[in-house]
Amino acid sequence: MPAAPLLPIRVLPIRILATGGTLDKEYNKLSGELVFTRSHLAELLDQARVRTPVAIETVMLKDSLNMDAADREAILARCSASPEDRIVVTHGTDTLAETARLLGERLAGKTVVLVGAMVPFAFGGSDAMFNLGCAMTAVQLCPPGVWVTMNGRVFPWDDVRKDRAAGEFTPRQES
Repeated sequence: MPAAPLLPIRVLPIRILATGGTLDKEYNKLSGELVFTRSHLAELLDQARVRTPVAIETVMLKDSLNMDAADREAILARCSASPEDRIVVTHGTDTLAETARLLGERLAGKTVVLVGAMVPFAFGGSDAMFNLGCAMTAVQLCPPGVWVTMNGRVFPWDDVRKDRAAGEFTPRQES
């Protein structure tokens, strides 16, 4: 018996909110530090040949270790005000789960996917394009709610943590 055909999925516009994190960092040759100069999202989407309608908005470009409650409130406000119901938030991995929890507890009626990278896009061997591609797919397929996608996996906001020893994201209960 032949497999059932996939139903066509209506393409809905997606808003991407850039907040910083490793994904957008670059190496400063003078200081030897990783810094933010701009978001690389447009270049990432172009290289990945993403053809879904996307609006990119830079909320901030910060290392997530430097984010505070006001920064998380700003992300929540931008998600709430977004005319799109499907939103991808690029975020630093160190406190990504914390922001996901805030959004999950306080945002309703939208599908929001948080994503980051362990290696900057500007470096070779980055996971940024793969992770962003996963987020673009997840935001189109997941039901309303807040999700995290990293390492080829999708996690609900209330069951995700960064395993610093392994350098990856896992369910909260997994050790």
